[in-house]
Amino acid sequence: MTDWRPSAKREALEARAVLLGQLRDFFEHRGVLEVETPLLCSAGVTDAAIEPFVLGLADGRRYLQTSPEYPMKRLLAAGSGDIYQICKAFRAGELGRQHNPEFTILEWYRLHTNHYQLIREVAELISVVLARKGWQIWPWQTLFKTVFDIDGLSATSGELRALAKSRLDHVPKDLDHQGLLDLLFTHCVEPVIADWGVVFVVDYPASQAALARVMVDRPIPVAARFECYVDGIELANGYWECVDSRELERRFEADNDQRRALGIETRPLDSALLAAVGSGMPECAGVALGVDRLLALQLGLASISDAISFDWQAS
Repeated sequence: MTDWRPSAKREALEARAVLLGQLRDFFEHRGVLEVETPLLCSAGVTDAAIEPFVLGLADGRRYLQTSPEYPMKRLLAAGSGDIYQICKAFRAGELGRQHNPEFTILEWYRLHTNHYQLIREVAELISVVLARKGWQIWPWQTLFKTVFDIDGLSATSGELRALAKSRLDHVPKDLDHQGLLDLLFTHCVEPVIADWGVVFVVDYPASQAALARVMVDRPIPVAARFECYVDGIELANGYWECVDSRELERRFEADNDQRRALGIETRPLDSALLAAVGSGMPECAGVALGVDRLLALQLGLASISDAISFDWQAS
């Protein structure tokens, strides 16, 4: 017999409804406009680590959004002012205790703000929802050196591979420099900060900038971005946004070069986003936060499946 029942209990459904109300109240009181953008987009992200769901339609391909970032930035360029959105996002192949291919995301943007300033607002939202009053801020380089006693920003790929082999049972042979940094951070650093409460990691390696600007005034340039962890769970990812359309286009092309090297399909560049940024997108910072993870943390659930009415297995 087919199991038709939902994956979440009624208590979780009730808590989700309350949480959505809390989030909307939080931004309404701060004068941030709620917006809605399309779930189906004509271009997908180029990041080789993110795979969208692709739909073949009569008039061409469409991509289910992996986040509302690109159309929200077009709204910013058109003069929307501070905005936020709560919506569904989709990522193929991401399934696990903290991942579901279909998930709920909260994303917001603040004009004339950098990533350091935005951290305070993220911490204030967490305080409201999770009743957490304090937080820590750690530069990525300092945290990496604290855990490994090595400077991760200047380490060579050989040094990183040797370090990974000394700490982990299995290190894939095909991992490049970036992959080694990710492996060491997720498998060795994240467990260390699991009992530190609310932790913001800032100033990531420039190679991990994504769409954040790179701060070149440092001895070693770093990405102007942060990630927020709560009890070791990655909850939010924020940028001081890069507003240079030529630099973004260069990064998108580099992503596609990496896709070719990995033997995976390249993605069309989002020409509308590049045109919007090129038209004069305002200085701003933005952040994306996982609502399902936030609810699971609020309820003390071990898996986000228990926070979603119908998870991937039940949908």
